[in-house]
Amino acid sequence: MYQELHKYEKLFFTVLSVVLVIFYAVSAAWIPAATQYHRGIYVLITYIAVFLVYKSNNKYLRILDYLLMTLSAVAVIYWIFNFETINYRAGAETLTDQYIAVIGVILGIEIARRAVGSVFVIIGILMLLYGVYGELAPDLIAHPGDSFLGVCTTIFFREDGIFGIMANVLATYVLLFVLFGAYLEKSGAQRFFIDFPLAAVGHKTGGPAKVAVIASALFGSISGSAIANTVSTGSFTIPLMKKAGFRPHTAGAIEPAASIGGMFMPPIMGAGGFIMAELTGIPYSTIMLVAIFPALMYFFSVFVMVHYEAKRFNIRGEKSPIGAMEILKKEWYYILPLLVITALMLIGYSAGLAAVAGIVSCIVVSYFNKETRIDIKGFIEAARLGTESSLKIGATVGIIGIIISVLTFSGLILTFADIVIQLADGYLWLTILLIALASLVLGMGVPVTAAYLITAVVAVPALTHLGVNVLAAHMIVYWLSQDSNITPPVCIAAFAGATIAEAPMWRTAFSAFKFAKFLYLGPFLFGYVPGFTMQGTTFDIVKAFVLIIIGTFIYSYFLSLAWYPKVKGVFVKS
Repeated sequence: MYQELHKYEKLFFTVLSVVLVIFYAVSAAWIPAATQYHRGIYVLITYIAVFLVYKSNNKYLRILDYLLMTLSAVAVIYWIFNFETINYRAGAETLTDQYIAVIGVILGIEIARRAVGSVFVIIGILMLLYGVYGELAPDLIAHPGDSFLGVCTTIFFREDGIFGIMANVLATYVLLFVLFGAYLEKSGAQRFFIDFPLAAVGHKTGGPAKVAVIASALFGSISGSAIANTVSTGSFTIPLMKKAGFRPHTAGAIEPAASIGGMFMPPIMGAGGFIMAELTGIPYSTIMLVAIFPALMYFFSVFVMVHYEAKRFNIRGEKSPIGAMEILKKEWYYILPLLVITALMLIGYSAGLAAVAGIVSCIVVSYFNKETRIDIKGFIEAARLGTESSLKIGATVGIIGIIISVLTFSGLILTFADIVIQLADGYLWLTILLIALASLVLGMGVPVTAAYLITAVVAVPALTHLGVNVLAAHMIVYWLSQDSNITPPVCIAAFAGATIAEAPMWRTAFSAFKFAKFLYLGPFLFGYVPGFTMQGTTFDIVKAFVLIIIGTFIYSYFLSLAWYPKVKGVFVKS
């Protein structure tokens, strides 16, 4: 998208990117919590950048784009500088306040349409209609409703609206970690994340597939997107798997199945961990510690299934000319940025400050190799790439604000919880299945991070009502929010893997569904085994860990065998 811009537009976008990096990097060191300035500037730059990058093709409509940029600036700047005044006169907003709110809400829908897709427009309009005409809805979900101006005012100015949870988390944590990922990639670390596992296990049974699993665990933990992980590491690992003997649809399936595990892997966990910390009030360092073991079990499950897939067809990789220890001795410093971030957050520093320290360490690490040094030009390029990567998730703040604000305003959050409880008839396993279905349907139209936030708001009360602790309830919803990446019918990460592998889309999708089966087992462990989230005595936790490791191996082993027919005790290709 950036390459299609006019040279002056490129310059403008680059300036926006550098301003974004410097402002949030400097402020994170002194102001750990997001003020209205943090949230407002983030939304402002995101809105302008989306209209700049996702531009209209017609030159006359391009003029409209610049008009929309100006309106975005007017609406957001009005919110920033009237923040306290509007809070004081809540419920008695002026006509100017209301019209500004309408502009802000409509722009939020248009931003999402350009960056994410038309589904968001439909969701946004339906929620607005529900907010206005709530009294016409079925009795079960009816509410008094409000005028269009009143609903837009609630969405744009209240704390649970456009500048609410999503904007707060994005401005405080997520943006800085997306930028960190861009600087880490610029430093040359991505190559190390592939070369090291390639040398370590590339020559073993199913070596290239095991490389995909390990590389996805390393790179996926900081990429923040299963699709980005699939495309980046998959462009190397999928052809390697095909060359070793894996069938195209299998090679295309293993990478996305491994890639979604990066969303569970600390220290970053995509954006979900930060949203979880915001919703629960639990320190992110605690969430990170709880998430480590389940994430490792996910990768262990995929690893075991890959091993027996390869063993069945006698697939082995080629030995790397350079040994794993030799690579580690020469390029160990690429691990430093991740260690810096993890250590700082565990010590107790804010996630934003840890991300800034990580960015600085990436720049320092880049100077260990003269080919990857991040000079002024490299700094600007990384800032631009990071900003561009953040646009899709940033563009969802308007719709997320509409959805959560209307859900809260209408009381549908409690109604949904009651509906789920009644349908499940008090059974936790059935409640988890209903939440899985809801997140799958929601994930078909919105990014998985947005799906998690929306589902968490309505589903966590149902889980806690059944006795699940708050952190485990959020983990259940967060894991299930990833299912739309690899579960048919809409499984974008699996389709991305199929494209790279040049394999049939649906066959690849169902294979990815097979390899990612622990994704569906994990939520039940969160719900039924308190030790899985480090609840209980030390003995309870250790016992749970040991049993889950053994159970995961058996589960993955037999699951890998169950998908293939037997002929006189010998497994054959299906």
